[in-house]
Amino acid sequence: MTRASVLEPAPVERRLRLLSCNILAGASVARYSEYVTRSLNAVLPGRSKMDNLDRLAEVLPQFDVIGLQEADAGSLRSGFLNQTRYLAETAGMPFWSHQPNRAMARLAHSANGLISRLKPHSVLDYPLPSRIPGRGALLAQFGEGDNALAVMIAHLSLSAPARARQLGFIGELLHDFPHAVLMGDLNTEPHSVEMAQLYAKCNLQPPAQPTPTFPSWKPRRALDHILTSPAIQVDKMWALPQAFSDHLPLAAEIRLAAHVGGKASHGRRR
Repeated sequence: MTRASVLEPAPVERRLRLLSCNILAGASVARYSEYVTRSLNAVLPGRSKMDNLDRLAEVLPQFDVIGLQEADAGSLRSGFLNQTRYLAETAGMPFWSHQPNRAMARLAHSANGLISRLKPHSVLDYPLPSRIPGRGALLAQFGEGDNALAVMIAHLSLSAPARARQLGFIGELLHDFPHAVLMGDLNTEPHSVEMAQLYAKCNLQPPAQPTPTFPSWKPRRALDHILTSPAIQVDKMWALPQAFSDHLPLAAEIRLAAHVGGKASHGRRR
């Protein structure tokens, strides 16, 4: 007598966990005065930076897609270490990419970074408009066509007029993606005047409730963001309690249709 096998129904949705983290090149700051008293940390490597990166690497496997800002691309202050690659490999995450931006001789070289459990179909780099060059946005696509999940990682300027131009530019880039995520340190609150430039040009939505992330020792301002389009359901958004820099990492758990975003893979991208 044979027993008929019962086929499991295909899942109708998938869940992903996202993390956005400004890592300040591995440096930790516990009060405003340390920007001055520990200013040498900005240009010198040290064991404390490596310990900080290792603590962060322990957290990363909980997430599927991670966006980094102020990762060092390999300069004096990091001991010439590509911090995005180090975090991905230490955490055992299969895919990583980075976008080096502002280089200050060999002292510091900031970058946006992508670490992922999903295999990107493409990763594109865009310089952001600014009077002072050196800001950029990294756009990763998981899957193709209308089934693509577009994830943009950005670190915006301190100047409100520059941010307005940058957010308008990002909105144009994300305009045609039905499933889009913008994550990063945008240096502004979600309902600021300049954020209106973004919402007007694409279907990204402000969060239901702002999540303060800065400063990490007493969070008062929601400067870090994970913004999604309406086709993506945000089930939860929270700041991690662990501080790895002067910003708390921002996390989100999202739901989207099962056919969106490509497939998980164990390969490696550089």
